[in-house]
Amino acid sequence: MEQEKHHVFVRWQGGRTLTFDGFTHSGYRLMLDAAPPLGQGEGARPMELLITGLAGCTAMDVLSILWKKREPVQGFEVHVEGVRATEHPRVYVEIEVLYRVFGEVSVDSVERAIQLSVEKYCGANAMLREVAHITHRYEILAASQAAT
Repeated sequence: MEQEKHHVFVRWQGGRTLTFDGFTHSGYRLMLDAAPPLGQGEGARPMELLITGLAGCTAMDVLSILWKKREPVQGFEVHVEGVRATEHPRVYVEIEVLYRVFGEVSVDSVERAIQLSVEKYCGANAMLREVAHITHRYEILAASQAAT
C-alpha cells in the first residue's frame, strides 16, 4: 500500500491573539484558538483536537464493525477524557475512552469491535498510547436513552 500524505495548515488571523484558521487536507476549515487573554476563546484548542481525533477515529471503526455485524445500533457516542502532565510539554498521560452504544446489541460484538479498533485499526489510538496510558470501557444502553 502506498503511503498516504495529508497536508494541513493554519493561518494566523492577525491582531494580538493566538487565533488561527485551520485548513484540513479534505478541504474543511476550523478555528483554533487559545483561552483569553491570549485568544478569543472562540475555537478549539489544539490539544483538544488530538483527543477529538482519537474519539472520531475509534468511533468510526467501532460503528462500522457493528454495522458489518448487523447489530441494531440506535445511537452511538464516544466520550474521551484526557489528563495532561503538569510540566511542559504537557502531553496527555492518562486517557479514558468511554463508548456508549444504544440499542439491543450483543456484548460480544461491542467488545470485539472495540478490541479491533484499539489493536488494529485506530491510528490515533496507536500514536497516543506511545505517550499516554489509555483505558477503554463501554456501556450498552436502551435505545430510548439515545440523544435525539
